[in-house]
Amino acid sequence: MIRYFVHSGGRTELVDHLDAALLSADSGAVVWADVTEPTGADGVVLRETFGLHELAVEAAFQRETNPKVESYGRYLYIVLHGINFDATEHTFDTHETDFFLASNFLVTVHDGQRRSIAHVTELCSRTSHILEEGSVALLHRIVDTMVDHYRPDLDELETRLSEIEEQVIKEPSESLTGDILAVKRDITTLRRIVLPQRDVVGRLARREFDLIGQEMAYRFRDDYDQFARMADDAIVFQDRVTGILDAHLASVSIRLASVSKLLAVVAVLFGPMTVITGLFGMNVPLPSLLGSPEYQFWEIIGGMAIASTALFIWFRKSGWW
Repeated sequence: MIRYFVHSGGRTELVDHLDAALLSADSGAVVWADVTEPTGADGVVLRETFGLHELAVEAAFQRETNPKVESYGRYLYIVLHGINFDATEHTFDTHETDFFLASNFLVTVHDGQRRSIAHVTELCSRTSHILEEGSVALLHRIVDTMVDHYRPDLDELETRLSEIEEQVIKEPSESLTGDILAVKRDITTLRRIVLPQRDVVGRLARREFDLIGQEMAYRFRDDYDQFARMADDAIVFQDRVTGILDAHLASVSIRLASVSKLLAVVAVLFGPMTVITGLFGMNVPLPSLLGSPEYQFWEIIGGMAIASTALFIWFRKSGWW
């Protein structure tokens, strides 16, 4: 489905059908075509009406592209990603949004669940100055809104990381391994998205493309700074989760060593009993022991107890137990 926002004659209107004449350079109109859950018919419109390259349209509809920016002459093809982290459900999702930016139009392609797009479309429905500023300013507004949505999700991810770190220190458990690896996977995904996205916005801020004027470059520079800080945060998160995993594995190894030590001590304590019973076979009366048969039995039991107690005292003094 395609929604068209057309700004012409000082007014912004939401229309169902786009007049192709509005896309000409001398029409004075600014068009925003928002494509949600694109279909084959939508692809035909983008190729024939907007003149977009078929390979770029195909890539946008597949929605499996890493963040990037490419020039197609009169327009730019830009791919950016939003994130959504739910700490309670422990779900971390990235959502691709594709942009086709020209001097007088902007095309956005997404799955219909983009918070930044929904926010800007609501603004366009209420006021005319959003599109009046031009297609590049509209792109910046969407990107800026996307950046604003990043920070709370990164804070949630950091909070979740701190909770796991505290559990590893105070309440270590083997069950934490899955949680740590899940957060590690989330942080790896975050780095994979944020780092190239920072570079994309950086190219827009450096005016590598004629479509981006000086004033818009200043605005994109602010977004670049925020993405750069988030990229640094992602690197710090990666180092933290690696340290947490190492500490957790060390804790598990220490507990395993303690259990092994306990089992070894128990086996040694029972060693004298095994030797004595094996030597005598518990066949009483024995000529080597004193007294009657009933006393000889208790002499053997006492010898076992004395030998095990002596070993236990020796372990304690040696610091092994």
